Amino acid sequence: TQLLIAQKEEAGIQLHAEEYDLMAASADLDEIEEVNENCILMANLQQASSS
Repeated sequence: TQLLIAQKEEAGIQLHAEEYDLMAASADLDEIEEVNENCILMANLQQASSS
């Protein structure tokens, strides 16, 4: 039973680590999307000012 408890704890820790990785990846994606939007905005402004 001691081994089973240890295995359950390890599985819980791994799950927590995977959740953390997903949260970090999601934050990175949000940042990328924001940069993309800024690039599109700047391109539109440039186009508007040159026409």
